[in-house]
Amino acid sequence: MPRRMKFAAITATAVTAALLLAGCSSASSDSSTDAASADGVTIEHAFGETTVPTDPKNVVTLGWGSTDASIALGVIPVAIPFDSYAGDEDGVLPWVSDAIDKAGADMPTILPDSPDDPPYEAIADADPDVILAVYSGITEEQYEKLSEIAPTVAYPDQAWSTPWRDVVTTVGEALGKSDEAKTVLSDIDAQIAQKASEHPEFKGKTLAAVADSSGTFYVYKKNDPRMGFMFDLGFTNAPAVDALANGDGTFFYTLSYEQLDKLDADVVLNYATTQPEADAFTSSPQTAVIPAVAAGHAAQLVGAQNISAVSPPTALSLPWGLDNLVDTLAAATK
Repeated sequence: MPRRMKFAAITATAVTAALLLAGCSSASSDSSTDAASADGVTIEHAFGETTVPTDPKNVVTLGWGSTDASIALGVIPVAIPFDSYAGDEDGVLPWVSDAIDKAGADMPTILPDSPDDPPYEAIADADPDVILAVYSGITEEQYEKLSEIAPTVAYPDQAWSTPWRDVVTTVGEALGKSDEAKTVLSDIDAQIAQKASEHPEFKGKTLAAVADSSGTFYVYKKNDPRMGFMFDLGFTNAPAVDALANGDGTFFYTLSYEQLDKLDADVVLNYATTQPEADAFTSSPQTAVIPAVAAGHAAQLVGAQNISAVSPPTALSLPWGLDNLVDTLAAATK
C-alpha cells in the first residue's frame, strides 16, 4: 500500500508498501531525544540509538520528508530517494527542485527506485556521513545493513508515522541545526495561522478525509499526519470518523460502501490522483450518499503533486501546496 496517497492507497500503481502518513499538531516525540557530546549528537529511535558525527557533510536521505527538512535547513543531501508517485521523470519533486535551484546547488544523486529494499550499493557509493530515514518504512534488518554504511537515524516509533514537525526537529538535531529547525517551523506555522485568519469559516467545521481507490474506501483517522495541520486551519475531526473506526489500521481504516451514508461531516476532503477519479467520487451512486457529497460540500484535492504536498506535509511541500489546499477547502465550505 502506498505511502502518501501513497500513505494510504489512492492508486493501485503506487509501489511503496506502507501506510502514509502523520499528525502535524503534535509536539516532538519523546522517543526522539538527543544528547550532545564531543563526538556528535545521539538520537534515540525505534531500533536503539545513533550517534551522528558533528557537522555531517555527506547526507543521504530515505523515505519522506528528510530530504525536504535537510534542504530547508541549508544542507543539500548528496543523495535523495527517487519519487515514483509525484516526481518528474527523474523522480524529483517540484518543491525539491525549486529549493535546490534557489540555493544555486547541483542536483543530488537520485537513488534508484527500490520499493522493497534500500539501494545499498548506491547509498554506499554516495559515501554518507549520516543516513536520515526519520519518516520511512525501513525494517530493523534494513537498518542494520544501512548502519554498516553510515550512522542511520530511523523513525522514533512506528514506520511511516513520524509527525511532520518531528521530522524537521529530528533532522535539525542530526545536522546540528536545532535552532534553524525552530525557525523553519515557526515560519510555516505563521503561514498556516495566516490562512486560518483569512478563512474564519473553517473554524469549528467538521472534516473527514477520505480516498476511494480501486473499489476500497479509506478514511483517515484524526492522528494521521495529514490531518493535524488541517485542524490548525480551524477544522475539527468529524465525530463519525471515530464512531465508524473498525480498528483495521493505526492511521486509517477501510469502510464498506454500505456504511458511507453514516460518514457525516460538514466537509469531506477526497484525495484523487486524476480528475476522472475526482468526478467519479461525486457522481458515483456509492459515494453520493455521503451527506457532505450530497450537500455539495466535497473538497477534491486532485493530482499526485497536490496530494503529495500535504500527505503529509514537509518543510518544503507545505508552503508549496498550502494555497491550493486552502482554496479547495474554501470552495467546499461555501
